[in-house]
Amino acid sequence: MKRVTIYDVAKEAGVSLATVSRVINGSNVVKGPTRDKVQAAVDKLGYKPNAIAQGLALQKTTTIGLVVPEASFTYTGQIINGLIDVAKIYNYNIMLHTITAGITDLSSVIEDIIKSHVDGVVVYNDKLELPEVDALSKYNIPIVLIGSKVKGDSICSVYVDIEKAIFELTTKYLEEGKTKIGIIEDRKNQYACKQMITGAEKAFKAKGKKFTGFLKIPADSRTSYAFLSKWLKDHQYDLMIGNRDSQAMAILNAARENKISVPDDMEVVCVIDTKYNAMIRPQISSFSIPSYDLGAVSMRVMTKMLQENETESNECIELSYLFTPRQTTKD
Repeated sequence: MKRVTIYDVAKEAGVSLATVSRVINGSNVVKGPTRDKVQAAVDKLGYKPNAIAQGLALQKTTTIGLVVPEASFTYTGQIINGLIDVAKIYNYNIMLHTITAGITDLSSVIEDIIKSHVDGVVVYNDKLELPEVDALSKYNIPIVLIGSKVKGDSICSVYVDIEKAIFELTTKYLEEGKTKIGIIEDRKNQYACKQMITGAEKAFKAKGKKFTGFLKIPADSRTSYAFLSKWLKDHQYDLMIGNRDSQAMAILNAARENKISVPDDMEVVCVIDTKYNAMIRPQISSFSIPSYDLGAVSMRVMTKMLQENETESNECIELSYLFTPRQTTKD
């Protein structure tokens, strides 16, 4: 079947190519009767404007660049789904790019994306530090960050407050008289570590105590498990917190080897909830983070940034979390 082109529409309507282009791109220059004639030709022929050509006419490509860490695919699927669903509603296409820790530089990836003339960039990165945010601010293009509470010129963010989550969790245990609380270092995400530590420190300080339970993994320990299997031989905890599911599993395995019963002797909580937390036994208590909503809201924020005066250029939007108790906590 022959593909209908803009030339066919112009011939059917008896007008110039320029007139058809103006009607398709929403120009107010074309008068009503002529506009109706062009629209009738479009409908009759079933013409579908090329999004890229339309975008060039409007100095837009209707394409948003999405950057996600390669290592995060196990828990970013719902984020991507939410973003794509909203993008479809507003007729945007998504161009996916991945970054690999230690290999790919975020700034260079974004520069490559911008060279492809996207309208904006959404970045999922829950470990951005302030210098990196400052570097992103130099680009004259709307950027939405998912996972980090940051502000910058032309940068908005959508996030869940992990610091507050840990503060509330720690406060609950302190009020129950459980003060031996440990947080295991996540060497892959120092930003998350800082949030967790700050939350615990504030909770302890509010009770007139000092938090000393951060467990930094020595350089000679290749994994969390290698460190914990030895550490738990001589150290006891009421509660241990890990950022990722693999760390929570390492805590469980190390506890089992050291004859520590979970949750009777020690409780375990994972910050980032994944399907694996419910699959393992005992099932791991964790924070349910609205991953789909993170993606959906971030894309909606992007559409507003692309429409003048609809949103602040450095807006931060906080989404709620829900603690999901399972078998590694007592209640």
